[in-house]
Amino acid sequence: MTQQKPLSGKKVAMLVTDAFEQIELTSPRQALMDAGAEVKIISNKAGEVQGFKGKEKADSFKVDFTFEQANPDDFDALMLPGGAYNSDKIRMVKEAQQWVQTFDRTNKPMAVICHAPWLLISAGVAKGRRLTSYYTLQDDLRNAGATWMDEPMVRDRNLVTSRNPDDLPQFNQAMVELFQEAQVGEKHTTRSQR
Repeated sequence: MTQQKPLSGKKVAMLVTDAFEQIELTSPRQALMDAGAEVKIISNKAGEVQGFKGKEKADSFKVDFTFEQANPDDFDALMLPGGAYNSDKIRMVKEAQQWVQTFDRTNKPMAVICHAPWLLISAGVAKGRRLTSYYTLQDDLRNAGATWMDEPMVRDRNLVTSRNPDDLPQFNQAMVELFQEAQVGEKHTTRSQR
């Protein structure tokens, strides 16, 4: 008899555009798939998105859905890879902001690493949260009303954040635990109901 994996039946959306930090997509995606989750890459562009390793181009990845083709209600959890260029571009994409707002409003779990908290700021959901990020974002997050912490991983309700690729082991473990707590198909409560 095979043991059921902790995220079996869960669908996770990863939101990226070009120039994301590749390891911040591949490592969490592998951890999620190993735990049984179905993971889809969603972007503002069709076709493929370009990963980077630092400032160098790395691999390309197939986009499963554009924002127009996917509905946040169809996913149980959200993961935001970082990379300065990716994060600075995607934070201005209205549909990406709407996805984050929907997940926050319905209390669905989100995992966010490195520069990706910029999207939390642009979506207006950083205020009042305890979180971490790449160190250069700390003033932006504090100015948005968040409490910034210099720790490998910070969990605040439905949100787990992390600083950089060095923190991926702690981040991936906390992400899987957070996503496991949310029941598949459960009725998520809004923030005002908590």
